[in-house]
Amino acid sequence: MAMQGAADRPRRFEGQCYAESWPLKTAFVISRGARTEARVVVVEVHSGGVTGVGECTPYPRYGESLESVLAEIHSILPALQRGITRDQLQDLMPAGAARNAVDCALADWAAKASGDAFAGPESLPTVQTLVIAEPEAMAEAALAAGRAGISVLKLKLDRQQILERVMAVRRAAPGCELVIDANEAWSPEGLPALCEKLAEQGVSMLEQPLPVGEDRILGTFRHPLPICADESCHTRADLPKLRGRYDMVNIKLDKTGGLQEALLLAETASAQGFELMLGCMLCTSRAIRAAWPLGERARFIDLDGPTWLAKDVNPLQFIDGRVFWT
Repeated sequence: MAMQGAADRPRRFEGQCYAESWPLKTAFVISRGARTEARVVVVEVHSGGVTGVGECTPYPRYGESLESVLAEIHSILPALQRGITRDQLQDLMPAGAARNAVDCALADWAAKASGDAFAGPESLPTVQTLVIAEPEAMAEAALAAGRAGISVLKLKLDRQQILERVMAVRRAAPGCELVIDANEAWSPEGLPALCEKLAEQGVSMLEQPLPVGEDRILGTFRHPLPICADESCHTRADLPKLRGRYDMVNIKLDKTGGLQEALLLAETASAQGFELMLGCMLCTSRAIRAAWPLGERARFIDLDGPTWLAKDVNPLQFIDGRVFWT
């Protein structure tokens, strides 16, 4: 995906945006509740006979809705018509889903307009998410994932039956690497001891165990497994408050406000000693293609969003725990 050249010169664009709803195969259950569809916003920019497309997933946790994101994008359309660069976009819009969709559309346009051949890896490994369920149901899902060739499982967990669920999955899939995502659902009490027990079960990483702003305890004990910041890390501006508390950051384009800031966050975080995870929201394959340039930089890659859809658009191929560029 091009980052230089045509994208660096002001250019006039005609733009449009619209919402889409994509039903899921099964409910996606995390500590905040269940979802049965992926609701996304698509941006198209047109110039010189070339169309670029970007996608974002508004996230209520960050105060976003379909309506608010569409309104934010509509407010930037006059600037696109007057002429804009991606650098200028960073100053005109705050980080978030709306800017992500516009930034990715401009990046997609630049790649198509320049005729640059795709130069990324043919495929990337990806974790497969197991949503919250009873231990036996999560074990069955883990067994099915292992049979499908998936080697890294991401367990969504709330405060209930934490070790029971982890142990059930470990028994069902002894050869799989396990990571856990609590989505801010846990409390500081007993967390150091719980981390030790998770490490004893061979868990490779714990993602965002505590609510944003309540994570001071993470800097007071030795981490027996890496702890990753997700909701606590959006852009480079968040990194200073993460040092000494987190070992890794989860980079998502909807949080960074697009690929441009995501690449800068990856570079800065790595230079400061953080390991990287690449994540996604519930989305179509359009959003996964946009995040592809970050894949080779990350220790853990979580790009399974489209696998939850009953139907995808221009779908990527997910085979044996890998996603293939098509």
